[in-house]
Amino acid sequence: MKTRTSDLLLTAIAPAIWGSTYIVTTEFLPDFPPMTVALLRALPAGLLLLLIVRQLPAGRWWPRVFVLGALNFSVFWSMLFISAYRLPGGVAATVGAVQPLIVVFIAAALLGSRLRWPAVLAAALGLAGVALLVLTPRASLDAVGVAAGLAGAVSMAFGTVLTRKWQPPVSLLTFTAWQLTAGGLLLIPVAWALDPAIPVPTAGNLFGLAWLGLIGAALTCFLMFRGISRIDPAAVSLLGFLSPTTAVLLGWVFLNQALSVAQAAGVLLVIGSIWLGQRANGAGRG
Repeated sequence: MKTRTSDLLLTAIAPAIWGSTYIVTTEFLPDFPPMTVALLRALPAGLLLLLIVRQLPAGRWWPRVFVLGALNFSVFWSMLFISAYRLPGGVAATVGAVQPLIVVFIAAALLGSRLRWPAVLAAALGLAGVALLVLTPRASLDAVGVAAGLAGAVSMAFGTVLTRKWQPPVSLLTFTAWQLTAGGLLLIPVAWALDPAIPVPTAGNLFGLAWLGLIGAALTCFLMFRGISRIDPAAVSLLGFLSPTTAVLLGWVFLNQALSVAQAAGVLLVIGSIWLGQRANGAGRG
């Protein structure tokens, strides 16, 4: 069955908004420790949605929800923020952009999806486009930051595939609430043990946390899980290339960061890779 264009566009909103994570984190939460930021992004949003849906998992869904919560939120977001705080945003985005390549092979192994080499090519082209976007001569590498970025990409790749494999008989809003809450709960002991106390929140800090939690977590995760339930995981993961593209464009608009010819070419290459990937995975109009 072909993918509806409306499903692709709605799903694409999520990674586009996630592209704001780096600028919001560095501009509004510069002194917050990474595990705590991940916790404050996941748990309040999850509990808010849980109050709305008023439904808890049952039976085998308890362990599955905590596995998905760990992969999609606890591990992924904690690694994302470690990478964001230790690496220039462009380098962190490039490291994380390996996720679509990983998803292609995991989906083939766990879901029996046919390995389409055009999809692999699209992922590789998208990665090249991201590299043009964000790897500047001033980019520097930090071993811990790079390792965190790779670990986050692997975690989210497994989470994307397993979210498609495990579909509970509940609404998508309920499924989102379960995962966000589980991911936040798992982060409590980690943040308590590893992070220092947070500073007294300012108005800017509260805005940053509200944006990351309500818009960057609750809304976007609902849209992403909706897409995963309707679209091939490899096609969904390719939309992730929109995140670093948005990050670079936001830096250009709001931080007066120059956009070079190579970066403009990277934007076009990323868009082209997404189009190729959707074609390779049977996407079409509907």
